[in-house]
Amino acid sequence: MAQSANATFTTGSLMGHVSVMSITSSIGLMAIFAVDFIDLIFISLLGNAALAAAVGYAGTVLFFTTSMAIGFSIALGALVARALGEGNKQAAREYATSVLAMGIVVALITVVVVFMNMDGLLTLLGADGETRELSIDFLTIIIPTMPILTAAMMAGAVLRAYGDAKRAMYATLAAGVVNAVLDPLFIFTFNMGLEGAATASAIARFVVFFVGMYPAIKLHDAFARPQWSFIKRDTGRVFNIALPAVMTNVATPIGGAIVTREMARFGTDAVAGMAVISRLIPVAFAVVFALSGAIGPIIGQNAGARLQERVRGTFIAGLQFVFAYVILVTAVLYLLRNVIVAGFDASGETELLILLFCGPLALAFFFNGVLFIGNAVFNNLGHPFYSTLINWGRNTVGMLPFVLLGAAWYGAAGVLIGQAVGGVVFAIISYLLAWRLVNSDASPSKKDESFWQQARIHLLQSRHS
Repeated sequence: MAQSANATFTTGSLMGHVSVMSITSSIGLMAIFAVDFIDLIFISLLGNAALAAAVGYAGTVLFFTTSMAIGFSIALGALVARALGEGNKQAAREYATSVLAMGIVVALITVVVVFMNMDGLLTLLGADGETRELSIDFLTIIIPTMPILTAAMMAGAVLRAYGDAKRAMYATLAAGVVNAVLDPLFIFTFNMGLEGAATASAIARFVVFFVGMYPAIKLHDAFARPQWSFIKRDTGRVFNIALPAVMTNVATPIGGAIVTREMARFGTDAVAGMAVISRLIPVAFAVVFALSGAIGPIIGQNAGARLQERVRGTFIAGLQFVFAYVILVTAVLYLLRNVIVAGFDASGETELLILLFCGPLALAFFFNGVLFIGNAVFNNLGHPFYSTLINWGRNTVGMLPFVLLGAAWYGAAGVLIGQAVGGVVFAIISYLLAWRLVNSDASPSKKDESFWQQARIHLLQSRHS
């Protein structure tokens, strides 16, 4: 089969591709996450524990809305990468346009739904009094930029599908720099406090959109002129991947909500400690978070070109890479644990939770990496329902009982321990399913059953087993 010049991952070292894509992608992500981390430090300096807790509650809601954008960007990356591997540039352009249009519409609907239910959502998470009001102020500023963030994430996904992780990195890096500059200006100079942090983040979303979309359009000609005919034609195939991908990512904030609500039982200090950890995780493990998006195009291009041996090799290289990275980062966190505690002026329950995470608990993030790699395999080999099934399982039955038991036995620390234990169980399931797929010789294009067809098949299989 003829291969497109844009299918850059069908030749060369797989570990090299995985390493370069992951590290390059993570630099931009790390800039964004680092700014969020610095946000929390600045907010902590204001001397009001309710502010840090408000960031934790608002962050859970924002994770839910961002999951919508992530789901559609996964669909875009999978379809575009596979089309490029097949040597069909026009199909790649039309898929990119179709997913972009649908994603923006869904983002607009999401904004309306969140605004209509904001107070109820925060109450459900356990926020009350001043903390809830502060969370509402924060969300009111940043939620309206959801369509811009959605388009920006899709621009990054299409750049990575073309193998241009460098320019995708520039977009997120630029946003991180802008956010870092505006944060102290708005928070302290303009005396805007928490609202200043939200305003800086909203402006940064516009930056990542413009810096990412420009090369996607001008350099790669990645989008076609929108036409209702092909958008309507692609709707089914787009939603076959996007719907389970969105549902997969929505599962994560559901699990986060379970943890947040359970942690709230142990007071504001415990929630503040969790907020610190939730900001520390993306900074420390940005490479792992980037791994799924980085491996996806490599798997997609090679699957489209029917290079099954390279698909399997990408999976193995990804596991090796994440194992080495987690070991390294855990060691660094352990050495810096007291510095981190001092940086947040943490004490009591907050300090204990930070020390717990910076110890052996950080090693458990390897299993999160296995889940991310498994998701990339499922989404790019025509089985997005597997991602949905595993992630919902991990964030419900793999979360709630372990978190409740951990809380009963060890208090706030047990909540974090239970969360980690549930991840191990479902990471093993994800590995076994992904290994079966990468060793299958079946064509990925033959596995594009709709989400509902896959759900029906698995239901029937469970009844007969």
